[in-house]
Amino acid sequence: MKFVCTVCGYIYDPEIGDPDNGFAPGTEFEDLPEDWVCPECGVDKDFFEPLV
Repeated sequence: MKFVCTVCGYIYDPEIGDPDNGFAPGTEFEDLPEDWVCPECGVDKDFFEPLV
């Protein structure tokens, strides 16, 4: 499932991961550490919602 940042619109896609910050493709959003932040605007995971 993809998640969208409610602040800037960045979409976290687990098929892509966040390789620039050390999270390989296949990393589910729930598996990201609690201190992970949006790579676009820097807000924490609490500002993400499931993309429906």
